[in-house]
This record gives sequence, C-alpha cells and structure tokens, in this order.
Amino acid sequence: MQLVGEQLVPADQQTTWEALNDPEVLRQCIPGCDAITEDGEHAYRVDMSVRIGPVSAKFKGKLRLLDIQAPSSYSLEFEGQGGAAGFGKGTAAVRLEPEADATRLAYTVEASIGGKLAQVGARLIEAAARKLSDDFFGKFNTLMQQGAGDAAAVEPGGDSVPRWKRLFRKEGTPS
Repeated sequence: MQLVGEQLVPADQQTTWEALNDPEVLRQCIPGCDAITEDGEHAYRVDMSVRIGPVSAKFKGKLRLLDIQAPSSYSLEFEGQGGAAGFGKGTAAVRLEPEADATRLAYTVEASIGGKLAQVGARLIEAAARKLSDDFFGKFNTLMQQGAGDAAAVEPGGDSVPRWKRLFRKEGTPS
C-alpha cells in the first residue's frame, strides 16, 4: 500500500522539524500511541493500539530514522508485531520546505501488513491508514498552531522553551 500526501504546517521549518523529532510530540499526535522510547541513535520503540475494521491489536514496533538532512528531510523504516492480529512494516520519506510563515510537509509511505489485518481487505486498510494520517496531522497542526507566533517563552529560572514543547511537559518536570 502506498500513501502520499502534503500538509501545510502552521509553523516555521525549524520548529516543525524539532516537533517531528520529539518523541513526546509524536506520542501525543499518533493515534493509539501508548509510548515512544529512544532505542539508540535515531531509533525508537513504539507501543500502540490499532483497530482496522473488526480487528484490533496492540503493536510493539521499531522505528529508525535514516538519511537525515536537518531541517529538510529524512526517511524512516518501521516494523511492528501485533501478535495474532499480524504485522506491519514499511518505509516513509518526509520532506519539509519553507512556505511563507509556514512549512510544506510532503510524505510518501510504503507499507505492507500480514496476518488477520491483511484479511480485512485493501479498501478498509487504506481507509484506516488515511484516517490515521488525517488524525495525526490534525493534532500536529493544532499543536503547531497553538505555538505559532510564540517561538520561545522564558521559563522560571531563565530557560527559553518553545511553547509547543511546554504543551507536552509533564507536571513538575523541567524542559
């Protein structure tokens, strides 16, 4: 399955890049994501729940960033196991380009699935993938818009912290 799309993110390129590379931002934006933890340089472990039609599963997966050209592009590889429900794996290419006071984000995803998930049918899988993508970018764009125009704020103690990053800070934890 291939998924191609573009989004206009209401934040500058550097802010968008930093948010796309922040595990806490991603955890908040990825539908069904329970945890993203670093697992080496540019590598992460991901725990998430997915429902496609009648099949739902908890996935444990790995994500690895490759070909990093900050703050313009990267590619990534991902794979996940959902037990009896099946597996998913694939690659994605992400490109960021400045556009006025926003950032044009273009992506291409190549993915394959197997097991019970594959039995629900290509149309249902593609519709679910599009919904996951729409939900991710809806949340991501909302968070970036909340931080637009407020690139940094001074925290008590003098730390300069982007507003979007403060939105994800757990109570009582420093930046």
